[in-house]
Amino acid sequence: MSDKPVENYDDVTMYGLTPEKKEELLLKQNELTFIWTNRDGHGIGVTMSYIWRKGRIWCTATEQRARIKALARDPRCSVVISSMGTGTDISQSITFKGHAILHQDQETREWFYPDFARHANSPAPTPEAFVAFLDTPARVIIEVVPEKTITFDGGVMRDTTTEALSD
Repeated sequence: MSDKPVENYDDVTMYGLTPEKKEELLLKQNELTFIWTNRDGHGIGVTMSYIWRKGRIWCTATEQRARIKALARDPRCSVVISSMGTGTDISQSITFKGHAILHQDQETREWFYPDFARHANSPAPTPEAFVAFLDTPARVIIEVVPEKTITFDGGVMRDTTTEALSD
């Protein structure tokens, strides 16, 4: 937080998440917006389930999906994670700019599918059933390696606004 009193919302960089709040949101939320660039240079995004492990974002799609083909051409991507639906009292968000590593190896499948099935928003009745539906030869596991992080904590914004108005 700055020593200078807040007068407006032109510079919101001071309203970032603490490392503890960032980690809490990454573990609590299970959906993100995954963004990649198509061949024409247009940014495209979809909502996906994810898990946060080993300091990275992990999600999955099948190889016929446009995002997998695009990431094979150009691994640059971004993800946006919001606190919406987590029960947090005020808006929080994390944006990662990074690059994707695509996995289809057995070792990654063995740890990822069971972990993902326990934490993702599964349509299957049990984690084991979800793993059985996921574990196909066409499925790719996406590992997003963060290179830049932008965070926002609406609670900090609220508190500094309240403080500025009380002065």
